[in-house]
Amino acid sequence: MTWTFTDDVDVFLAAAGPSLGARPVEHTVVLSVTGRLRRSGAHTYGDGDPVLGWWRGADGTVAGTLVRTPPHAALLTAVTPEAVGPLVEALGAGPDLDEVNADRDIAALLAARLPGCRTVQEQRLYRLGTLRPPSPAPEGRARAATRADRGLLVAWVEGFANATGQSSAEWLVEEGTERGSLTLWENGGTPVALAGRTRLPASTVRVTLVYTPPEFRGRGYGAAVTAASSRAALAEGAAEVLLFTDLANPTSNGVYLRIGYEPVADRVRLRRGI
Repeated sequence: MTWTFTDDVDVFLAAAGPSLGARPVEHTVVLSVTGRLRRSGAHTYGDGDPVLGWWRGADGTVAGTLVRTPPHAALLTAVTPEAVGPLVEALGAGPDLDEVNADRDIAALLAARLPGCRTVQEQRLYRLGTLRPPSPAPEGRARAATRADRGLLVAWVEGFANATGQSSAEWLVEEGTERGSLTLWENGGTPVALAGRTRLPASTVRVTLVYTPPEFRGRGYGAAVTAASSRAALAEGAAEVLLFTDLANPTSNGVYLRIGYEPVADRVRLRRGI
């Protein structure tokens, strides 16, 4: 039983890829991140080299992964409890476990072993059951965003990042308009809400970037654009449509439940120090 680490995404996927693909719902973010590393290079998320690790259990199979793309938190998925101690021994003295995103039980084990850890966010993963678009629908219609919307999209991605505590990334706009994966809801020709979606690794799509500017909130636009993006994912062939929410936001959690999303699992983001 051991952890192995590399900064080479191809080496990582050669070892862990079959495990990731066998459980795409649980590994949705890892599949997205490693897919982009493979397409765009090791430093696509930042200047630091990625840290990619996998744990092999007693039977030799991969039973947990770690993916860190500095400056982002280390992402732990499907990690077994017996892997936590060896992980802390291997990485606990350095920066790679200063911020960690893990399922709730593993986060609790890490927090007990890493001095100064505190919870900074709790998230819930949802999967789409039967899509139920809002009825009555708000005024307006959905459309795919285009390059002509770039200025607005960049501003809204920045607004989303500020609202959620995430880092802003203009590549989301470039890639999203190129692939047609950014959906706008517009009313009277005025865009009022945005939702994006990831690529289709292992027939799984994740709805992201759901954002309504403050002046347009409370009118059902967020639910409508999320439903429209979800429908587009299904039309593209997704077998599973997923999304994450911040558990501190009861409004968004309620919206997603009403349009057909069902809870899957909770995740916790830990941070050490200040």
